[in-house]
Amino acid sequence: MKVFNNLAVVFVVLIIALIIIPLPAFFLDFMFIVSIAVSLIILLTTMYIGGPLEFSIFPSLLLITTLLRLSLNISSTRLILSNGGEAGQVIATFGSFVLGGNAVVGFLVFIIIVIVQFIVITKGAERIAEVAARFTLDAMPGKQMAIDADLSSGIITELDAKERRKKIQRESEFYGAMDGATKLVKGDAITSIIIAVVNLIAGSIIGMVQGGMSFTEVLSVYSIATVGDGLVSQIPALMISTATGMIVTRAASEGNLNQDIKKQFFSQPIVLIISGSVIMLMCLIPGAPIIQILFLALILIVLGVILLRSGARERLTGITAAAAEEITEEDISDINYYRNIDNVYELLNVESIEMEFGYSLIPLVDEKNGGSFIDRVIIFRKQFAMDMGVVVPTVRLRDNGLINPNQYLIKIKGEEVAKGEVLVDYYLALDPGNVSEPIDGIDTIEPAYGIPGKWIPESQREMAEVYGYTVIDPLSVIVTHMSEIIKRHIHELVGRQDINMLLDNVRKTNKAIVDDIVPGVIAIGDLQKVLINLLRESIPIRDMESILETIGDHGINIKDTDMLTEYVRQRLKRTITRKYTDGSGIKVITLDQDIENMILSSIKKSEHGTYLAIDPGVVQAIVESLTEQIERVKGLVNEPVILTSPIVRLYFKRLIDQFQPNLTVLSFNEIDANMQIQSIGSVRAALAS
Repeated sequence: MKVFNNLAVVFVVLIIALIIIPLPAFFLDFMFIVSIAVSLIILLTTMYIGGPLEFSIFPSLLLITTLLRLSLNISSTRLILSNGGEAGQVIATFGSFVLGGNAVVGFLVFIIIVIVQFIVITKGAERIAEVAARFTLDAMPGKQMAIDADLSSGIITELDAKERRKKIQRESEFYGAMDGATKLVKGDAITSIIIAVVNLIAGSIIGMVQGGMSFTEVLSVYSIATVGDGLVSQIPALMISTATGMIVTRAASEGNLNQDIKKQFFSQPIVLIISGSVIMLMCLIPGAPIIQILFLALILIVLGVILLRSGARERLTGITAAAAEEITEEDISDINYYRNIDNVYELLNVESIEMEFGYSLIPLVDEKNGGSFIDRVIIFRKQFAMDMGVVVPTVRLRDNGLINPNQYLIKIKGEEVAKGEVLVDYYLALDPGNVSEPIDGIDTIEPAYGIPGKWIPESQREMAEVYGYTVIDPLSVIVTHMSEIIKRHIHELVGRQDINMLLDNVRKTNKAIVDDIVPGVIAIGDLQKVLINLLRESIPIRDMESILETIGDHGINIKDTDMLTEYVRQRLKRTITRKYTDGSGIKVITLDQDIENMILSSIKKSEHGTYLAIDPGVVQAIVESLTEQIERVKGLVNEPVILTSPIVRLYFKRLIDQFQPNLTVLSFNEIDANMQIQSIGSVRAALAS
């Protein structure tokens, strides 16, 4: 109803008015009862909630109820001092009940209640709230990391992550507010003590000086008023303080207080039986109240036996019931989510590139911990696009608690293709071949190129550089390994959607060539095969216009994508020359003419394309001769290049790929005419005879 929309505002304004406006005793009685009722509602609410955030308005209610009690204290004090100790029936009733005809004893009981409220409950709740606030704030980074890790691992969705982050934020705000709000309870208790002293002393003076009462009459009247006024404020304060302590101690709770007590306090029936037996032994103490002891002991023993039998019956219900109880709320949520068959298809998605990290490596890749891995990936993606003409897909990062903490895995299309191990607080020292002195360290193998190295502490870094070592930080080791793996497998990552995006990019500058060639001359699928052939041998495809023009020139008559690839390679000879030469010349290993003739004569055609039919012994002889030549020229070139005639290149590459998959094989037509070619080795024809 709309009438309740502004109820809180009206209530707060009324509370402030109570401080200023004198109240009649009847209305004051009503407000005292309201205060007690509100405090009781708050106390019971804290016992039935499952967690603090279910009652997140508690700090604000704490402020409002404290203000209410203080305003009622002021109003009651005004009535006590101005009306001869008369301040309504509630105060008189509470005061008379506690005093019980003895002003001294009653007043001492009141003081004890105030001390318990102030020192035990209020002080304890304040300390609990302070510690809870500090630990909640300290735990926030760890909780955020856990959420990010679960999100990266695919355990939760983006929506779940947002909800969890929101909950963490609300928890920190709640406990921060509670830390401050408990100071109100403490101040309220102190103020109640001061008001009680003022009521008693000032009332006694006014009663004797202005009212002409005797000391006995003054003590009787004003002690009742003081104790009654103190109680009607302290009882709500006691309930609010108890609720405060209760709500800040519910952090580890899984249900409401009743459920938790039933589940945990009575979870060990044997404890109740033992306790009842021990209490029964107290009957042996001379003068002990036997009836009361036996009554309590029997209750505990009977309750323990009942719970013990109940637990045995539950265990006998069978495996089905036990399995049903093990289904958590999260499992039920998953079951409901995957009830929709469309959501099951999401599980079939495979990430193009994934990297999984052990626990120790998370700080290297987590941006919130200062890790720059993602920035390095972005830089690599930009450079790779400029070099190869292909955009590297998004790299999905996950944590993996099942692998070595210092290990990482690289996956392509969901399958592991490489792994490595780095030490976070160390540096990798590699020997480039001109080291002046060896250095001590942990022996290892550099994962990207397989070079022997040593892990050294940061304190030895400068010394290693002085000795001539190449020193690499662990993050660079991971990034380098990842980049090499992507370069090696980039042809597997280019799909038809990527081809369409490349064509759309060409359309921005040369729409005519795309419209003329695709799909009129070549279909998207065949164009994809040509580009994959180029990328498989690390040939950049950045010059898409030249590639499309070449396909346009030869694609009408030639439908074999492998042969089209050879023509495209020849068109890209400047790019290939720049990639494999030092600018002035190129050192190569050539094939003997007899071997080339043998390969040409072994080409067979079928309905699926062409293939080589060579005797295995001849193939072995060619491979052995080639391997010998490569070993011989290792000191002259970093990457050996095999040079063949244009018509042989494709078939020789197919032949040698099963033995040397990363070997570079070029044809004469793929090298710029101005480039000087130097033969530093040859596979002899005698090996083929």
